[in-house]
Amino acid sequence: MAKAKIIIIDDDPDIRDVLNLTLSEEGYEVIEAGDGEEGLGLIKNKAPNLVIVDYNMPKMNGPTLVGIVKKDILLSHMPIIMLTGKGEVSDKVSGINAGADDYMVKPFEPQELLARIKMILRRSERDLDANPLTRLPGNVSILAEMQARIDKKTPFSVAYCDLDKFKVYNDKYGFQHGDEIIRETARLLIRATLELGNPDDFIGHIGGDDFVIVTTPEKIDGITTKIIDEFEILAPGFYNEEDRAAGFIVGKDRKGAEQKFGLLSISIGVVSNEKKEITHVAQIAEIGAELKEAAKRIERSSVVKDKRADSRASY
Repeated sequence: MAKAKIIIIDDDPDIRDVLNLTLSEEGYEVIEAGDGEEGLGLIKNKAPNLVIVDYNMPKMNGPTLVGIVKKDILLSHMPIIMLTGKGEVSDKVSGINAGADDYMVKPFEPQELLARIKMILRRSERDLDANPLTRLPGNVSILAEMQARIDKKTPFSVAYCDLDKFKVYNDKYGFQHGDEIIRETARLLIRATLELGNPDDFIGHIGGDDFVIVTTPEKIDGITTKIIDEFEILAPGFYNEEDRAAGFIVGKDRKGAEQKFGLLSISIGVVSNEKKEITHVAQIAEIGAELKEAAKRIERSSVVKDKRADSRASY
């Protein structure tokens, strides 16, 4: 099992040393930051399991940092413990109001902090079925959501979203850049669904560069159109100037042969129960995979909807 990753954000190097030693001895992976701005950057790039942040820091204080993190839907589930130096009620209230999950007053007892960390991590693991990169709901929640829609027997549409040419991009630019593209794609899906969907719509991260959106038939066209349009605008910005100007990168295909690959695009396959009965989740997954493959055969970002009345008919 991978070590839980904890980021310590405190401008006092002595406090960081104490925390690092205490947490490392318990088997946690520890990353340090000396101010709020540095800490926020690490949170966005390192996807920690938990953050310990000081109340008063240069550049960005604890409550401000916590407020930014909790407003980002990809980071909002991340547990945060705030350290306060004064022990004043106003500091504690300010930290909790900003969204901190717990607080401790300095000087603190290391064993008490460890106990609180273990409690919060247990609760987080129990309550959150989430992809570690985007913090969007994972496969367990996705299957449960689809089954709930089937059981309700109300109209629904499921969009399977997948990035094209992503492996070739990863091979050239590296996994860190690839991870940032996945996070940006998640943010795009969230924006489009929040703006044009229903309050109870669902967004999940299947894994890798695969996502799913569950909404209603009358909303799906607006959501997918916005995703396609905005991704086409975003994609060139993921490349350096030379590759962007060329409009392609050179990489290896599945057989190991070098060839030119165009810029990243997104393919979406849309499954709906509007014209045919869907009785189990496997049906949705099977049709969705078929439609997504049809969309991938189109060179640019595209959407393919299932318009067949009989799910047994070939696409």
